[in-house]
Amino acid sequence: MSDIQRVAAVLKAAERILVITGAGLSADSGLPTYRGLGGLYNGVTEEGLPIEEALSGPMLRRNPALCWKYLAQLGRACMGARPNAGHEAIAELQRQKPGCWVLTQNIDGYHRQAGSPPERLIEIHGELSPLYCQSCGAESSDLVRHLAGEMPPKCHECGGILRPPVVLFEEMLPEQAIDSLYAELRKGFDAVISVGTTASFPYIIEPVIRTRAAGGFTVEINPARTDLSPVVDVHLQGKALDVLQGLLSHISGD
Repeated sequence: MSDIQRVAAVLKAAERILVITGAGLSADSGLPTYRGLGGLYNGVTEEGLPIEEALSGPMLRRNPALCWKYLAQLGRACMGARPNAGHEAIAELQRQKPGCWVLTQNIDGYHRQAGSPPERLIEIHGELSPLYCQSCGAESSDLVRHLAGEMPPKCHECGGILRPPVVLFEEMLPEQAIDSLYAELRKGFDAVISVGTTASFPYIIEPVIRTRAAGGFTVEINPARTDLSPVVDVHLQGKALDVLQGLLSHISGD
């Protein structure tokens, strides 16, 4: 039995599944990965700053135009691509398995677009829209228009600076998302699949470690080995959309 057949057999029998996704999944849509966005993450910005500083909460307060310069790059990249077959395979797995949850680091909204049910989707880093005013709280759903306009975008109600509901560097994770994750972790998972992430955050690594310690099955899907690879039961090497489509085909019995 091949590794992919082994994983498919486990998932077919499993009731509670957690799929953790990172930038590698959306890379198959043509979206740059974290380290690949315009080369920014491989050094410094045009202003000579680390990108982590440019895309931080303090920078949005101190110099919103500079922060929005790079937020807009992220936004245009996300708006310019679409969900791929990997997102669709995950959404189909969720349709087949009512106990299947998705925890994503991605802010592109592709899981929702592909059909993942919002009530079983934890967007741990937030999403790009709707923008909201930091002064009066008014919302604006017209992200495309704002991305094409002057930076930083302003509130039509009070003229305050708008921002997306994403987690910037040096900001806290959303409480509701964290609460949902740990509520589900307490119930336990039969299987956890990590897809396209280097798993550098504790809240990404912990579900894998806890599930395996409790006797659950753990899988990593990634073109390269990561720090998580020695910890999981199976490492499936390859592009996320290819491996996920193959898994779904075996699970569905096609």
